[in-house]
Amino acid sequence: MKTNNITIREFRIDDYDDVIELWGNAGIHYKPNGRESRARIEKEIKSGQAVFLVAAVDNRIVGVVLGTHDGRKWWINRLAVTKEFRRQNIASKLVSAVEAKLNKFGIEIISCLIEPENDISRQFFNQLGYTKVPVEYYSKKQSADV
Repeated sequence: MKTNNITIREFRIDDYDDVIELWGNAGIHYKPNGRESRARIEKEIKSGQAVFLVAAVDNRIVGVVLGTHDGRKWWINRLAVTKEFRRQNIASKLVSAVEAKLNKFGIEIISCLIEPENDISRQFFNQLGYTKVPVEYYSKKQSADV
């Protein structure tokens, strides 16, 4: 479905169910009982440590991106565009919009983590000027839902 009527706006908690559905359809591995629960997302946004944006077409959410920070660097998370609206630069517009908001905070590094098998995301972020940093990522989780 081709459209030029794309609006990038702040996420509202009323958007939650639509975003969860979009993530599921896009194959995003989200944690609806943990860090992506309605309550956790609402708390994170209210804390001022997150920028959560959606792309909408005629009030239908077709894309989403979440930016969070750890005090030293910003992280782009959960970028997704619904299948019928891909290849219309919506993901690029979302990343550009979240970068503009993140830059206002004065943190000079924006990063994203991409799973090794996700060639499309690796190519996408490379085209946007992101470079691969050869590190191994380790984590210790308090539960499987975080």
